[in-house]
Parts: sequence; C-alpha cells; structure tokens
Amino acid sequence: MMLRSCTCLAMCVSLFVAATAAASEHWPGWRGPTGMGLSDEKGLPLTWGGKEQSNVRWKVPLFPSEKVRRDQNQSSPIVWGERVFVTVSYWSEGVSEKEYPEHHVLCFHRDDGRQLWDVKVKPGPWKLTDLRGGYTAPTPACDGHRVYAAFGSAVVAAITVEGKEAWRKEMIPFDFDVAWGASPIIHGDTVIITCDEMKKASFLTALDGKTGDVRWKKARPDVDWAHSTPLLAKVGGKMQLIAATANGPQGIDPSTGDVIWSFRSDKRLGDTITPVHRDGLVYVESGRGGGLGPIGIAVDATGQGDISKTPPKWQIPAPTEAFSSPLSVGDLFYRVRSPGVLTCRKWADGTEVYKPERLDGIDHAVSPVASADGRIYCASAGKAYVIKAGPIFEVLGSSDLGDPGRGAPAVAAGRIYLKGSRFLFCIGTR
Repeated sequence: MMLRSCTCLAMCVSLFVAATAAASEHWPGWRGPTGMGLSDEKGLPLTWGGKEQSNVRWKVPLFPSEKVRRDQNQSSPIVWGERVFVTVSYWSEGVSEKEYPEHHVLCFHRDDGRQLWDVKVKPGPWKLTDLRGGYTAPTPACDGHRVYAAFGSAVVAAITVEGKEAWRKEMIPFDFDVAWGASPIIHGDTVIITCDEMKKASFLTALDGKTGDVRWKKARPDVDWAHSTPLLAKVGGKMQLIAATANGPQGIDPSTGDVIWSFRSDKRLGDTITPVHRDGLVYVESGRGGGLGPIGIAVDATGQGDISKTPPKWQIPAPTEAFSSPLSVGDLFYRVRSPGVLTCRKWADGTEVYKPERLDGIDHAVSPVASADGRIYCASAGKAYVIKAGPIFEVLGSSDLGDPGRGAPAVAAGRIYLKGSRFLFCIGTR
C-alpha cells in the first residue's frame, strides 16, 4: 500500500507541476506551481532548529524594529529563482492601529537571506475596523517579471523583480467580511483578482500584468463573501479557475470570467480553503466547521451549467475548523483540523483511512505541502511535523523555530522557506 501511495504521489506531482525546465527553482504563488501544495522536490530536511539550529541556513528579520506593531501578516513567502518575496504590514512606533499600516513588499536573496529591496505600497481605500484577519492575508504571485501583491486595504500593486513599482490599482467596490483573503492568480499575461464580498458586491477581474489595465471584470451578485483563493487547473484538457465560493463551487473560464459550471448549496462551502482537483473531481468545504458548513463535498468538474441537481460524488462531515487548505497525495487526501489533528481519507469516495491523529501545537490555519518522495510537511515557523504519506500514520520528524506564523511553506531548489511572525527562515541541507 505504501509503495502504491508513493508511486501515485510521484505521478500526481508530475501531472500538475508547471511545465518549465526549472520548475523546482520557483514557488510562484499561493500553494506553489500546482496551486495545491505539491512539490517535485525530494530529500528535504525532516527536522530543523534546536540549540544547534540544524538545517537553518539563514534567518532574517521581517521588520525594521521590534518597536513596530505588526499586522497579522498571514501571507506566505514565494520564490522565483534567486529571489524570495514576502509581504508585510505594520504600524510604526506611535502610529495608532486605527490608521492605515504601512504595506511593504520585501525581496531577499535565496543563498544568504540578504535583503535586495523593500518597496512601500500606498494603502488602498479600505480601513479595517476589525483586525482579526489583518491587512496582509493574500500571498503574492510572481511571473518572473513582476510580483503582484494584494493588501487588505483593497489595493493590488505590481512590483518588478528589480524592485520598482510598475502599477497600483484599487479594488472598488470593497465590502469584504472582516478582511480580504484571496491571493492573486497568474494566468498567461494576466493576474486574476477575486473579490467575494458582502451585500452582493462580489466581482472577479483580470488585470493586464504589464499595465494593470482591466482585461475583463465580472460582477457576481449571487456570490456571497468568502476568503478563498481559487485554483487554476486543467479539467478535460482546458484550463478552469475553480472557485470555492460561499454558495458552492464554480468552474470559470480564466480567459473571460464566464462561469462554465456551478454547484449551488444551502451550506457554506467556500469561506477559507482553496479547492483540490484530481481526476475530474473537485473537493471543497467551508473550513469553518460547525453550523457554517459542516460538510465537505466532491463534485464533477467536467460538467456544464448548473450541476446542482446531480448529487455530489461523495460528501463527508467536517465538524471542526480547518482554515488550512486540503492536500491530495496519490489516492489519499489530508486535512489539518482543529484542535491540531490530521485526518486522512480516500480520494475516490471520501472514506476514512485512519482516525484523526493528534499533532500537538500545530496550527490548523497553516496549509501543508507534499514532496515527491512521499512526505507531508505540516510546517510553520512555529511547531512543524513531517508525516509519511500513506495509509498508516507515521511522524518522521518534528521541529519548532519558536516564531509561530500562519504562512504556508514555500519549497524551491531543495529548500523550505518559512515566514514567522518576526522572521523569515530558510531551511535546507544545501
């Protein structure tokens, strides 16, 4: 069984990793080249840190001073070649949290962590009154020319990889729930921005990557608020933008914004997570658990129009919170759920493979990633675990860098990048 799972993992990764000669050199956006947390790397470290700071190649501060007031800063690092990019927001000493924080895009060199540049982005028009989600939830994206950074003040900026602002665009209207959480998605020469909002103000737009001009914009008055980042995936030979909206999943043409298919539900099915796709099936759930969405469903993404009358292929209970996104590895899929447990189910029908296993101290908001040699990295700059993929639960290593943050790992060129609440870490043996 274990050999079969590892073989399926290798096949799954090879199918989805971006088709470039140097795919392992890049982790270009939220959840990496596949959008689903799959890496083609092998032999990544199983443990790091401790008294000897083993396998910690470098550690650099994210803020100019310990005296600044830090935002939630839930965004994840991304990597393009020799450059590592992160976004941060903070209030300088003496500045009230009732004011806009400073928004920054930072660039570090992957070899030694030296800062290459720091670009300050002017805040957008939305001032938060509730800071639970913060101004820095979206993860940036890079196409090799520009970094596209979204901030919760309802602004998107493009920064060249050399550190010059190319353009800045405010997202109007803005009426998000608590915060704006969806990350930019690159499709061809456009960057797609998801604004699922309250009071029927939702919209989806594609901006020209070079100029920021609107290529298309679609109002979505029937789509309720959500913080979910869509998944760009090939379904039936054609690309779809698969969105986990609050009202149910949708398949969208990323070139036009037109809805290809939709599944409407009276349950909330898209508050926080990015969908997972494999073999024509899409899995979504709310991530919030409880009354807001106590189920997860798998639906057929190969259909057309309203597919709501066709029952889901399968559904499962999702009783507790799981703000992280699911991970599909071979013929299994995994969820990190509250109160710090890992669940494992079969992708084909959702049946439970093993009972929830406790991972003490793990944050259920940190999305795991998988390497090509059958390892699952439930990793943050705080508590982290490496789990062996397969039908038997086995912990291969655990670590704690003492700097908890909710950013997901970035994996590129044999290294893991972890963004904590104060520092950025590079983990690797080479």
